[in-house]
Amino acid sequence: MSLVTLEQVTKVYTIGNAQVHALRGVSLTVDAGAFLAIVGPSGSGKTTLLNLIGCLESATQGAVRLDGQDVSRLSNDALATFRAHHLGFIFQTFNLFPVLTALENVEYPLYAKPLPRRERRRLAMEALEHVGLQDHAAHKPMELSGGQRQRVAIARAVVAKPKLVLADEPTANLDYATGQEILRLMRRINEEQHTTVIFSTHDQRVMQMASRIVGLRDGVIAEDGR
Repeated sequence: MSLVTLEQVTKVYTIGNAQVHALRGVSLTVDAGAFLAIVGPSGSGKTTLLNLIGCLESATQGAVRLDGQDVSRLSNDALATFRAHHLGFIFQTFNLFPVLTALENVEYPLYAKPLPRRERRRLAMEALEHVGLQDHAAHKPMELSGGQRQRVAIARAVVAKPKLVLADEPTANLDYATGQEILRLMRRINEEQHTTVIFSTHDQRVMQMASRIVGLRDGVIAEDGR
């Protein structure tokens, strides 16, 4: 069953008097449960494509459908609500709140749901246990290693049980061994929770582990390894 569908999607940025065509008529279907890598050189449109799927940007033309919902027609407020209930995000710079503990960072997305405090805390701790960081719940990001911070970010991304997690170069700032550990963890979450994961990446390790690779070049799909 298709979870993500893009139909002839175009994205044009206006910079001064110039127009930059980041995506040029991209059509793509991603099945539920996929572990997909979007690859390509810098400037190929990878991050733009991820941002459109993640409802962080809107297409200039074309349709973007997530779980049957045409998100290209939603208002900004409706998009924010949709993101909170359906999507999780992992970034290469972790994007954790420095003043919050690991537990509080993981708990943060749950504030979008009508849950009592005790239930939020229980779910956040459960997510930290799933990534092996229950003993670091009270630590703030600066007290954690890069790999630990990325595991906190993964726990935050999956705590609300989203159908889709989007990961933008999640291993870029990690050493080889830690990157391998993070990828194995994400693959386990993908398999055990049936969470669809879409990466943008340059990392050969991600490509080797992916169930499908989509290559972008100059804003168009150059190859699709289904």
